[in-house]
Amino acid sequence: MRDVLPEIMEWWRSGHRFGLATVVSTFSSAPRPPGAAMAVRGEEVAGSVSGGCVEGAVFELATELLTETDGPVLQRYGVSDDDAFAVGLTCGGIIDVFVEPVSRETFPELEEIAAAVKERRPVAVATVVSGPGQVGARRIVWPDRSSGGLGLERLDEAVDDDARGMLAQGLTGIRHYGGQGERRLDDLAVFVQSFAPPPRMLVFGAIDFAAAVARVGKFLGYHVTVCDARPIFATAKRFPDADEVVVKWPHDYLASVEVDERTVICVLTHDPKFDVPLLEVALRTRAGYVGAMGSRRTHDDRLVRLRESGLTEDELARLRSPIGLDLGARTPEETAVSIAAELIQLRWGGSGAPLSATRGRIHHEGS
Repeated sequence: MRDVLPEIMEWWRSGHRFGLATVVSTFSSAPRPPGAAMAVRGEEVAGSVSGGCVEGAVFELATELLTETDGPVLQRYGVSDDDAFAVGLTCGGIIDVFVEPVSRETFPELEEIAAAVKERRPVAVATVVSGPGQVGARRIVWPDRSSGGLGLERLDEAVDDDARGMLAQGLTGIRHYGGQGERRLDDLAVFVQSFAPPPRMLVFGAIDFAAAVARVGKFLGYHVTVCDARPIFATAKRFPDADEVVVKWPHDYLASVEVDERTVICVLTHDPKFDVPLLEVALRTRAGYVGAMGSRRTHDDRLVRLRESGLTEDELARLRSPIGLDLGARTPEETAVSIAAELIQLRWGGSGAPLSATRGRIHHEGS
């Protein structure tokens, strides 16, 4: 829903009623992940649930719901083995799509959710999508409070706990419960969509390669910060795609910010006076990715210096250097693509080999 928020908020604030279709679960090679959404109002469409495979069928279903009095619908699209469902996905996958009519009356919390997403404050939306409960009932879960209800206090309590755990990890997906909120039964399905702040990309070194990395990082959905100690180079004008540009010694800045498992650290300075003290800090954080630019000779010299500074072999093993995948990249833009490719590979567990040389599933479940 994040991608269609600007459009649906205009409709919502204007008092219009519209259909909202959300991917709640996927199987096999589904083209869009859970949380992908498409909104429909008249002949207007925003977003996508399948990259084009079933958009027409979803549009028709959403339009029907807006003209009828029936409640929300959970619809499956795709092909599994030899069984064809309503519409075939060209990729051979299966998606479950929850389609519901939305208005100010049915979704009064939408304004507050949109504000939280804009301000990068975490919030989760839990919706009953199937089972014996109140299909379409919704509960909004914040780190410190909740609003709305799913029909049973016991179910609300169980969902609050699960949603906060999913929110902390940035996870979106379905959780199953019993009709009375029991955790060990699976006849009632609740879709939890987490709107966690985007992961951070910290780019150190205000060089032309950093501008390209910042651009591709923003494209991949990261909140991008460029940091350099030299004010003449670290300017917003030189890095228009970055969310912020910081003038500070890199290791001092890194020690002052919060770093979690989703954080990406790209060290592009390849200057010992900057990158050695910076990597001392970076390799001792929880960052999910720490990469450093430089030749193999620079890398070997860097390892010697880092060992002398006291880093262990386990800490050094976390370093991705030289940074990026072996694509033969030469230009800043090509290098940025190779770094992005490595980030995607690590996130989803791909081999990095050409798809034409591999067998099995194209889409991975993640590492």
